[in-house]
Amino acid sequence: GFEPVWFERQRFEDAESQYQRFLIGGAPCATKGAPTKSVELTPEMAARVEAVEKENRTLRQTVSGLQSQVEALAKRLAALESGSGAAAPVAEPEPAQEEEEEDDFDLFGDDAEEDDEEKERVKAERIAAYTDRKSKKTAVIAKSNIILDVKPWDDETDMKEMERLVRTIEVDGLLWGSAKLAEVGYGIKKLVISCVVEDDKVGTDLLEEEITKFEDLVQSVDIAAFNKI
Repeated sequence: GFEPVWFERQRFEDAESQYQRFLIGGAPCATKGAPTKSVELTPEMAARVEAVEKENRTLRQTVSGLQSQVEALAKRLAALESGSGAAAPVAEPEPAQEEEEEDDFDLFGDDAEEDDEEKERVKAERIAAYTDRKSKKTAVIAKSNIILDVKPWDDETDMKEMERLVRTIEVDGLLWGSAKLAEVGYGIKKLVISCVVEDDKVGTDLLEEEITKFEDLVQSVDIAAFNKI
């Protein structure tokens, strides 16, 4: 196995010399320690040489492109580093300026307090005016219409005199109305008389008490009807 490789060594060395001569375009190179010998490239070897050359050109173009990209990135990085700087410190407000702002705020607060006082004053005036109008307004007086049945002792009682005496009762808030005689039975008649009273001043108890004082003519007093007006 080793002897064929050894015997073919000169041939490979001659082929390499021929390849180098082909590259530089010069004459064939003699192998060291061997006589000069011209070796012709076979088509297969020429194709391989052409393929290697093409691959070398492609690699050189690729490397050149990568170098250009690296240089461009380096320039951009340098530009960014030179253009960016440390953030400027935020200036603290001066004490005088702070005091001035505080003074302005206090003045605004005083205006707000004055506005509140003005609102309270206007509100108080409106309440006072409303109370005054309400006090001057005439209150609604509650009244009632009452019909009384005034009964005599017997059929000999003077009913006209009875009516006259009843009408002599005068009380603040009492106004007498119409009157008539109504049959009770056995020839006895009763006085049916109406009146209008103010509820806060005159009540039915007061009317009964005052009418029954005429005891010589009046036996009893009944409330026949009571209606609010």
